[in-house]
Amino acid sequence: MLLFLDSALPDEIAAALEEWDVDGITTNPRHVAASGRPLFPLLHEIARLVEGTDKPVSVEVDPHLTDWRTIVQQAQQLAELSPNFVIKIGAGEAGFRAVRELSRRGIRTNVTLVFSVTQAWHAARSGAAYVSPFIGWKEMHGDDGMQLVADVAQLLHIQDYPTQVIAAAVRNAQHLAAAALAGAHCVTAGAGVIRDSFRNPYTDMGVQVFGDAWERTVPRQSGEPGG
Repeated sequence: MLLFLDSALPDEIAAALEEWDVDGITTNPRHVAASGRPLFPLLHEIARLVEGTDKPVSVEVDPHLTDWRTIVQQAQQLAELSPNFVIKIGAGEAGFRAVRELSRRGIRTNVTLVFSVTQAWHAARSGAAYVSPFIGWKEMHGDDGMQLVADVAQLLHIQDYPTQVIAAAVRNAQHLAAAALAGAHCVTAGAGVIRDSFRNPYTDMGVQVFGDAWERTVPRQSGEPGG
């Protein structure tokens, strides 16, 4: 399973690429707004961070657009900014029609805000490169978000679609593990979630126990390692 960073902060993206070698980036209008930066200068900066790599960067069209032709027009403009850019389009009738046209033009798409297997099926048959079922949003309202990921992955496998699942709206380390076990091809998470996933209190406890034992068996002396 590939690990994507969900962010639009250039410094955070640069650090994740360097420290964790993340496999790709996902952005959305909320992340862009949080950056406090104008959209296009920000996208140019993000593009430079992944230049010369095959790491995909999902960038979203204006969610207000309801005509598929207008969606295609803006998606084309965004795709021309960088060969790494994958165009995020919201699930819906106009969106699926736009995905079909963009697929015909060779432009990769990521259908986002997917909350049902049927929506994922429409995305896949339209030619989407990625489909993003949302975990946290489903669970926030009492639904099983991880089962949705598993069902979408099963659909794509059974029907032999090349579309890949990006488990999105990930809230914790348990979601990362569960997404992998559910068959997601990729998972996207914020930097805080990724950072926390490296940690475990039992590991910290073990380090303390073994560290204390080390001190009893290897006394620190001046000039020795650790002394």
